[in-house]
Amino acid sequence: MGTLYLVRHGQASFGADDYDQLSDLGRRQSLRLGEYFAQKGVRFDGLIAGTLRRHKQTMAAILEGMNHAGEHLDWDGLNEYDSAAVIAAIHPHALEKPDSPERYRHHFRLLRDGLAQWMAGVVSPRGMPSYADFSAGVAGALDHVRANHYGQSVLVVTSGGPISTAVGLVLGTSPETTIELNMRIRNTAITEFAFNPKRHMLVSYNAIPHLEHPDFAHWVTYT
Repeated sequence: MGTLYLVRHGQASFGADDYDQLSDLGRRQSLRLGEYFAQKGVRFDGLIAGTLRRHKQTMAAILEGMNHAGEHLDWDGLNEYDSAAVIAAIHPHALEKPDSPERYRHHFRLLRDGLAQWMAGVVSPRGMPSYADFSAGVAGALDHVRANHYGQSVLVVTSGGPISTAVGLVLGTSPETTIELNMRIRNTAITEFAFNPKRHMLVSYNAIPHLEHPDFAHWVTYT
């Protein structure tokens, strides 16, 4: 058996002009995860990340926390969907910045609806692949891990969409369940799979053992 750790990036800059970079807390979350891996004696034979800035920053901070040097494989099939494009596909008017609880809830209601329609092939968000192609990118990464890392430990840093899609592919979940998995995943959460050359098997989902101490209770974030 091999072990695959899928990690969602640290907190990004939700509501800022440029979402695709870690906040100060996001970097601390990522460093803390690396320290946790080092404390547990976890070492990785393979490193893979999406090509977004927040993926690369998270990977670098995890490795720094582990005091581990290594080059990772870029995999653009692990990049997140464009949430703004998903929302715009069903709500063409500009949204106010989500700077209040109600606007925040409104943003995610629209996102859920847009995701459901994208996954069903009802809408085609501008600049994005079909959901079938998005899912194929995630499946390709899982195939690569099985083909090249049997018996090894692999770290993959990506986003909530690809992680929930990976779980959906392995468990055969409905689109509605995949969306709910996506909405619940926390920053730097670990989703663990065991794998052999034929298939992946889910071990745990959305775990944050590195943040379980009361000192880190305010470090738990979702965006």
